[in-house]
Amino acid sequence: MQNILEIEKLSFGYTQENLLFQNLSFTLKKGELKAIVGKSGAGKSTLFELILGNLKPLAGTLKVASCSQVFQDPYSSFHPSYTLINQIEDVTSLEDLQKYCRLINVERILLDKFPHELSGGQLQRASILRAILMKPDLLLLDEPTSALDNIIELEVMQMLISHLDSMAMLLITHDMDLASWCADEIIRI
Repeated sequence: MQNILEIEKLSFGYTQENLLFQNLSFTLKKGELKAIVGKSGAGKSTLFELILGNLKPLAGTLKVASCSQVFQDPYSSFHPSYTLINQIEDVTSLEDLQKYCRLINVERILLDKFPHELSGGQLQRASILRAILMKPDLLLLDEPTSALDNIIELEVMQMLISHLDSMAMLLITHDMDLASWCADEIIRI
């Protein structure tokens, strides 16, 4: 099976003397979910910025297929002046919208609202909905369930895992129980 993500001997730091990680290597294939864990400031979110091409590595190579991301802070994921449905429609088709609204427990009517009109949990589920609708090869998940209660967290993670047949997922989490439960491999940085 073809790799969706290939990272080989990747090194990055904001200065040469203070590297966040050095010689980091791993691959991710369709159907796999790997978790990135590490203490705060270790470079987990920075790794996602490198994968997205927003930062350049100091050394090493990185190859990635199409990807979408779910950010930790759902309020930074949406522009405050536009309805959620407008922002979803700007980046993807609404073809499977009703199906995914049901799967992720988001009432369709909520998408006609502005971001500030939703709770953090509702907004995070809308962010996950948008990312899934984009049908990426790779889904980057940065603490995607931190704004959700335990029951909704489980439902959302089960729904995400059910989509591994069509993509790969890379999860940043501080929750070792979650990582142990859902990840094929845990990568510590």
